[in-house]
Amino acid sequence: MIPHPSTLISDADITIIRDNAAAAEELGQLHPAQLELIERLQWFKLLVPKVYGGLETPLPGLIRLQEAISWADGSLGWTMTLCCGAGWFGGFIDPVLAYQIFNTPYLCLAGSGAQTGVAEIVDDGYKISGTWKYATGAHHATHFTANCIIQKDGEIQQDEFGNALIRSFVIPAKDVELLPAWKYIGMIATGSHSFNIDGAVVSADHSFLIDPAHTNVDGKLYKYPFLQLAEATLAVNLSGMALHFIELCAGIFEQKYQLPKMTDAHKDLMRRLLQDVTSKMDIARTELLKAVDASWAAPLDANADELKAVSLTSRILATASREAVDKLYPYCGLIAAAADSEINRVWRDIHTAGQHSLLTFLDER
Repeated sequence: MIPHPSTLISDADITIIRDNAAAAEELGQLHPAQLELIERLQWFKLLVPKVYGGLETPLPGLIRLQEAISWADGSLGWTMTLCCGAGWFGGFIDPVLAYQIFNTPYLCLAGSGAQTGVAEIVDDGYKISGTWKYATGAHHATHFTANCIIQKDGEIQQDEFGNALIRSFVIPAKDVELLPAWKYIGMIATGSHSFNIDGAVVSADHSFLIDPAHTNVDGKLYKYPFLQLAEATLAVNLSGMALHFIELCAGIFEQKYQLPKMTDAHKDLMRRLLQDVTSKMDIARTELLKAVDASWAAPLDANADELKAVSLTSRILATASREAVDKLYPYCGLIAAAADSEINRVWRDIHTAGQHSLLTFLDER
């Protein structure tokens, strides 16, 4: 039996998260009280190497905590996942620079995995220009990460396979211009805006390669494949939100059962539906956690069956989470469609987060 997410976060901290969730949505970014909580618990440092003052959390424990935080609030959980995920890059960043970055007060790394920038090789390092979308946590980021095509004298450089050479960069927030562009129905408090860099020059040590062969920290966490780490962490964000939605539905259903027009047949249908989606969620959650635990215990091999199982069970859990919410929503009444209700905020968050391309197709490995 999987422990309930509430066992991983204190009641007091859950209260801080949820009592400020609506206000965070109005602000379009996490509420100061929520950020203070994240700083106190070092949630943005969950994947930062211990040598730089981070927690270097093993993946099995990270997955369970991330689901619990998303159960408390989807937007905060998503922001924590994406920003602490960028902390994982600490395993690949130049050690001297990494120590400086990860000891920044109120550290938060935002960024994008899109290859929509150019880094021109110059004498002092690289001159970076470009625009990137969907930088979760952008409002309170101390640094940004971005992928760039490498150029020299205006010509694109090639890697060993003849493809355009791509490198990742970490850039101080002072060199970044935010472009307010988050216009979607949910995940509003994540502040996932675009950002622009216009000719910022950074030294060569601000560039890094996300590759186990180029890690600067000796730890299993930084040799674990980024793809499966991303798939699993995003999947439990959706499952955490779905669990929250299911619990809110249960409370609404209890109120509806008292209505005179509610027949016994209608009550039975709604109870069976709740039981069915809860059971399917428990099965999907169990399978993902088993897959993650097995992949963490096994020798790391990019083609290992254990890693393929993480990819598959992540997609199955994401699908189960979306389907659970969609099956229950029609029975909740207009309260679920009220923009200022908690259940509507959860509905909007999961349907926005659920559009992430990494978890769209069940058969994609």
